[in-house]
Amino acid sequence: MTEKLTVALSKGRILEQTLPLLSPLGIEPLEDPEESRNLVLPTTDPSVRLIIVRATDVPTYVAYGGADLGVAGKDVLMEQGGHGLYEPVDLGIARCRLMVAGRPDAALDGQRLRVATKFVNITRRHFAEKGRQVDLIKLYGSMELAPLVGLSDLIVDLVDTGHTLRANGLEPLEHIADISSRLVVNKASMKLRHRELKPLISRIAEIANDRAHR
Repeated sequence: MTEKLTVALSKGRILEQTLPLLSPLGIEPLEDPEESRNLVLPTTDPSVRLIIVRATDVPTYVAYGGADLGVAGKDVLMEQGGHGLYEPVDLGIARCRLMVAGRPDAALDGQRLRVATKFVNITRRHFAEKGRQVDLIKLYGSMELAPLVGLSDLIVDLVDTGHTLRANGLEPLEHIADISSRLVVNKASMKLRHRELKPLISRIAEIANDRAHR
């Protein structure tokens, strides 16, 4: 009996926007992933199962063979390096921008800046490319608070509408990258299960492209 294909997804926006890409392939969870306490979910295709993990853990599960494929934000892949993964399809979902943000009157010249972010590797590379040394402060949430209480001069965070920034007296200052979610595939699975995965990946790419051009 062939082992089930395992797809790693994270709850929230990525899950909501990935399920419509899988549904035309006959892959739908048999339980509501947002409501179920189960972390392994059977689907309407008996050969495919879903596992629900943290967004930052999707690349790890896929790279180390806990899942054959998954969906991860480009921000997570940039931060972690994406080692051991194929990244065959930009799904064009969960779009946002990775930005440097701060107060409109922030004095950024000449001083060594303190930057609060959960994207420490991306931030370090970004400022190094500009020839700037910065002190990084790792936070996991409520990033906009850091400049307001003097913890940092700037933040690096994902920006969708920008409403939260503006509500806290901040504004985008520098664009780092456009972010969307990508299909990622385990390299060993791609070799060993090529016959199953190649047509599945092609169909997902077609569906994502069709939806993008509607």
